[in-house]
Amino acid sequence: MADRLSNNPIHLGLGATAVREPDFTGEMSWYAGYGARHAADGEEGRLVSMHTFSVPWTTWEMHPRGHEVVLCTAGEITLIQESDGETRSVTLKAGEYAINEPGVWHTADVDESATAVFCRDRAPPAIAGCSCPRILGANSRARARAGSDFRNGGAGSLLHSSTTVGDTGPRPHRSG
Repeated sequence: MADRLSNNPIHLGLGATAVREPDFTGEMSWYAGYGARHAADGEEGRLVSMHTFSVPWTTWEMHPRGHEVVLCTAGEITLIQESDGETRSVTLKAGEYAINEPGVWHTADVDESATAVFCRDRAPPAIAGCSCPRILGANSRARARAGSDFRNGGAGSLLHSSTTVGDTGPRPHRSG
């Protein structure tokens, strides 16, 4: 029987195991269940998932304990990363990948539609975001839709965190 990675992610665990995960819901409770199911693998466990996007992300995320591989399989996606106050972006086309280092806040920009495979550590990511311009300031299309400059916006809200993020959350990207 064949499964769809977009519906049923895979856990890569200790002992070179691969385990089909239950239907992906996108809810934080799904990630909590995933973490509980594979707690014995510790930080060496990896979650492999696939998602399709048709709009820019409105949140930022960060993986405090492990690297994340982002492999574009269709379309084009621009990965925006911030580390040590510096911003960089890389546009991925089908077959190209980038790596998010541990502790690097990142978001993504999509013009049309893009599909990517993600391979990351088992721990849930820290996620920060809201619909305010401070978070949306990362990409110009989302900023334009928000209708104001991020420098005039409020603070983002912490939606979920696997670690204490404090004031180290994502910062807006400054336009030239």
